[in-house]
Amino acid sequence: MKLYAPEEYWKLTPEAKAEIASGCGPGDIGDYFVPDKIWGVNVNPCCNIHDYMYYIGETEDDRVVADRVFLNNMVRIVVGKTRSRWLLKLRLRTVRIYYSAVREFGGPAFWDSKNKETEVKEIDI
Repeated sequence: MKLYAPEEYWKLTPEAKAEIASGCGPGDIGDYFVPDKIWGVNVNPCCNIHDYMYYIGETEDDRVVADRVFLNNMVRIVVGKTRSRWLLKLRLRTVRIYYSAVREFGGPAFWDSKNKETEVKEIDI
């Protein structure tokens, strides 16, 4: 199964990948609600690539591309690993939920590491 990722991603050591990518879900208890498997199909590699693309991304366009790659990679895995039509529909529906969630709620995760301490100022409102 071929997945898309920036060329630099494939050159990372397992240790470097582990520092950047944490699989699906936001961590802690959130991983319970966003598992690495969609109805038995492991989509963890898609999530790790997405994490890496968020890590290296710098603009909103980079975020859109990362999210689209995430969707396309998940579809590739699910279609490639599913033989049953009804299970394929169920899995693809869940893929769409994962994608919608990163589009809707992924902004803070993308921008969090982009703000340097010198650029952040606390103000009273």
